[in-house]
Amino acid sequence: MAQRAKHGTLGKVARPRLYEQLMEQILGYVEAEQLGPGDHLPAERDLAERLGVSRATLAQALVALEVLGVVDVQHGTGAVLVYRPAIATVLRQLREHQNRLPEIVEARSTLEVKLAGLAAERRTDADLAAIEHALGVMEAEIKDGGRGAGGDELFHEAVTAAAHSGVLAQLMAFISEMVLETRIESLGQPGRPERSLQSHGLIAAAIREQNPVAAAAAMQAHIDLVSDVELLK
Repeated sequence: MAQRAKHGTLGKVARPRLYEQLMEQILGYVEAEQLGPGDHLPAERDLAERLGVSRATLAQALVALEVLGVVDVQHGTGAVLVYRPAIATVLRQLREHQNRLPEIVEARSTLEVKLAGLAAERRTDADLAAIEHALGVMEAEIKDGGRGAGGDELFHEAVTAAAHSGVLAQLMAFISEMVLETRIESLGQPGRPERSLQSHGLIAAAIREQNPVAAAAAMQAHIDLVSDVELLK
């Protein structure tokens, strides 16, 4: 009986996702090569070939490492090591991040949907110009081969400013670092920068037309889009 009870406490061990396995291998390579801050990882094409995976799959692992601050991935320069952590530390931070993501999405839905509606009601011509400028910056970044992260950040800042709500702006500032995590993840998904820019355009159009209901709906649709990330699957 005791033996059966003991066996009854056992459960299936979750199989690590492929990108998690790749993270471990990349960190193992960093350790073996004794890479330090500022050193470059091999080019993505080379790294993918060595690991025997597609570049899209490798990109998920690099995005996860970027979100955790281990590497900095820039268009044209590839992945640069920021610091060399212990593998166990990174995997623990990844679990913590995965657990935190749904709450970040929840906070964004609560705050940014309201901000978009207020922006449509209260925006000035100067606010609208700032929003349009952010769209242009993001479009230019994407055309240049980047993710559009700079323009994306400018856009959401411009919408927040256009709402003219000091308290909501302070709340957005409070979660800005956490929002940055979701921004990196989302724009690291294949094809996501273009789709994100398109949804920004719909939000901007509703704000331009001073339609708060449409602006709020467009912002919610945008958050639903950008929250579809591999780390939540």
